[in-house]
Amino acid sequence: MSQVWPYIPARTVNITTLVEFDRLAAEALETQMARARNWRVHRVDLQTRDSLLGALDLADCLFIDCVFSSHGRALVEATGGLCMSSGVQLPFDISERDLYTPYELYSGIKEVPYAQVPDAQIYTYSQSKPPLKLATDDTAMATTLHDHHIGQAMINAVYDGVFANTPMIGVMGGHAVQRGTQEFADAVQLGTTLTRKGYSIVTGGGPGAMEAANAGAWLADYEPQDIVAALDILAQAPDAIRHRTMWARAAVRVREQFPSKNHSLGVPTWFYGHEPPNLFATHIAKFFTNSIREAILLEQSNGGIIVLPGAAGTVQEIFQDACENYYATGARVTPIVLVGEKHWREELPVWPLLQALAVGRAMEDRIALVDTVDEAVAFIETMTPLRRRTRF
Repeated sequence: MSQVWPYIPARTVNITTLVEFDRLAAEALETQMARARNWRVHRVDLQTRDSLLGALDLADCLFIDCVFSSHGRALVEATGGLCMSSGVQLPFDISERDLYTPYELYSGIKEVPYAQVPDAQIYTYSQSKPPLKLATDDTAMATTLHDHHIGQAMINAVYDGVFANTPMIGVMGGHAVQRGTQEFADAVQLGTTLTRKGYSIVTGGGPGAMEAANAGAWLADYEPQDIVAALDILAQAPDAIRHRTMWARAAVRVREQFPSKNHSLGVPTWFYGHEPPNLFATHIAKFFTNSIREAILLEQSNGGIIVLPGAAGTVQEIFQDACENYYATGARVTPIVLVGEKHWREELPVWPLLQALAVGRAMEDRIALVDTVDEAVAFIETMTPLRRRTRF
């Protein structure tokens, strides 16, 4: 397997004083990669800290209402950090609404950087106050109302709308898979194959393997040479974390050059807000609360789940689904197939534990470990009788 950025999400670290910033910066610089993990720096004067900002990898950090020198902001953004102002108005709707579209979340992306599009502004708002205050101010009620209406909109789309009468296949996998790699191309092939066979695809809605599967659905009506051309465009901007703007604009170019009538669903979260949502999921159910998002994502994968290589978040999804399957009976068991024998046997030995849980349960013959996406699709076809895809 090619090497990809091995990011593993960490707990948010809120920094509100210069003393805290200096201490944590010193600790980060002692590590080999000098990487700051999930920092949220609130209203700190950093005008005299250019040397530290330039030495740190700030790819998953957010600086809210901070003060910088003339070069400080550029130093933060050079490694993918976000610098924003929290503002005072709600940047999202809390009334009844439909699912997001990519161009709603990325409005203006062809003219302005990612930090100025609605998706980034909403993320900034969600992170603009320390977590201890969330339970006592209006932010908690606003985000709860938002998530309620997004959940309702997704249910409408799945049961009465564009995804009705079609088995939905959940495609799970790591966000770190970069465009231009064989792993990305394989996930595109998976999305293309499933869509051509009449299934609908739902992913976590982020970059990496998730974007690839949604892109495969988008490109399913094109010839192989066209898909290669589209992937070449995407490969020119492979990094979704450090270069979000160029990454998003490359996707826009592909969407415009290769228009599509196919639909797929993405279910991302602002909990991992440094990971931008991909632009190939035509319908986006983006939530503030990750636990709600995880449960709904798995629940909607009613036709089965295909798990590509991933890390902690992907493992969580496997066993969250396995727990439900362990206690389920008969048709209520969702088939799940892991792709990548070496990864799931040796690198992250999930398969032996999943097998052990399945012994003697209804899920025992509805789990599989394969090495290719074609084998994964073949397994899903034996598990999920196909109804013809309904287009709206």
